[in-house]
Amino acid sequence: MGIEIEDKFDVSQDYEIPDLSGLADVVGPKSYQLVALYYDTPDLRLAARGVTLRRRRGGDDAGWHLKLPKAKGVRQEITHPLTRSTKVVPPELAELVRAHARGAELQVVAELVTRRTVTVLRDGDTGLVEIADDRVKGTVHGPEPKIVRWREVEAELLDESRTALLAKVGKRLKKAGATPSAAASKLAKLLEPTPLPKAPTEPGSAGEIIVNYLASQVTALLAQDPRVRRAEHDAVHQMRVASRRLRSALKAFRTVVVDTEEVQEELRWLGMVLGEARDLEVIRARFGDALATLAPELVTGPIQTRLGADLLEREQEAYERIKETLSGDRYYALLNALDDLVSTPNLGKAAAKPAEERLTAIAAANWDRVTRAYDTAQAIDDLERREIAMHDVRKAAKRARYTAEALRPTLGRNMARLARLAADIQEVLGTHQDGVVAQERLAKEAESARQAGEDTFTYGLLIGIERNTAERAHADFPRVWAETLVSVRKVL
Repeated sequence: MGIEIEDKFDVSQDYEIPDLSGLADVVGPKSYQLVALYYDTPDLRLAARGVTLRRRRGGDDAGWHLKLPKAKGVRQEITHPLTRSTKVVPPELAELVRAHARGAELQVVAELVTRRTVTVLRDGDTGLVEIADDRVKGTVHGPEPKIVRWREVEAELLDESRTALLAKVGKRLKKAGATPSAAASKLAKLLEPTPLPKAPTEPGSAGEIIVNYLASQVTALLAQDPRVRRAEHDAVHQMRVASRRLRSALKAFRTVVVDTEEVQEELRWLGMVLGEARDLEVIRARFGDALATLAPELVTGPIQTRLGADLLEREQEAYERIKETLSGDRYYALLNALDDLVSTPNLGKAAAKPAEERLTAIAAANWDRVTRAYDTAQAIDDLERREIAMHDVRKAAKRARYTAEALRPTLGRNMARLARLAADIQEVLGTHQDGVVAQERLAKEAESARQAGEDTFTYGLLIGIERNTAERAHADFPRVWAETLVSVRKVL
């Protein structure tokens, strides 16, 4: 896997690469031919999402390449060695585009033959920037075949620390007549895939703001799908957050986008599937950090195995269940429903109202839910039932935070402030809840160790540490709550 940082430019057939000397040592030019077959579904679902899957011969990087959509100027590229077959996509790569293909067949949709001339800027033996001058012949496969020829220049960063040099190269290329390419890739330029449909909302309306936010979170969820399948760091957490933000937004803005209860329920299901592995990941890291702080003589018995390797094994089993879920029809149906949600949403009367007027009122209403949940919890005499009710306060605070974050680009600093205040409430209550859950997990593991005849001294020590953490957060909450109420009144 690699990260691409590059700039693409359209140029005329008689364009001349400018003199790049003075920027770094210039090596080249060197020319060779590339032949690439591109794969997609018959209706070009990958291309519509900015995903490129190709099999390429020639050059220094022959093989299969999967390029995922650009985010903040960076594209993720995953490679696979060249295979003999041109009909069958390697299973490892086909797996990573399931969220886009959703069961449809992957087939050759285009062929690009490129005469590439490469110049490299170097610092001694270190490559800094590669400039590729491409003369391209593109052939579209399918019921209406066509041939298109064009020329383009790519400047790709080879040393991630030299972004300033890439900018200077781009400046010289543009001064010589190159223009930034509007197409995300050669394939997009050739196929011109139909863009994803956009919802018919009024500019500046509450509907426009909320549907755009929902679309951004659908994109975020899809972006994490291949990373989850590869079990990359933090991917499950980020995908779970995207699903939670979507569900929270649909609840909070139910008067703007209506009739979303079924989608909400499916997002809850997806969050639960992702949550099992994520919770095990968090608790394993938590126990590992706690054990690392103890003096060696205080760590007795095979506790590190039980709280480390054993939990990791369960986590890996949970990952397998996630992968199975992400390849199932129910998941594909949810993704289809999310596509429909952002392209043809069922808009309520509130959607047509001016964004600032309507959305500020929604943010205030969501904070009111937090205070009502808190008042309800404090009115309960039974301590155990009150603790359960305080968990509802935490969930309400999380929803208020997500709501404010969704509105921050539109409503500005007040929403940013409200999001931070809600996060403060969520964090303190979360610290307490996490400590309680950790104690319960440790007690279960200690019982298993006891039945196996193992020394359980360290379990008791860790339970004491977690109890202390939870009690400190519990004791600190009234102060945080009081200070937060004062600040919220100033915001709302």
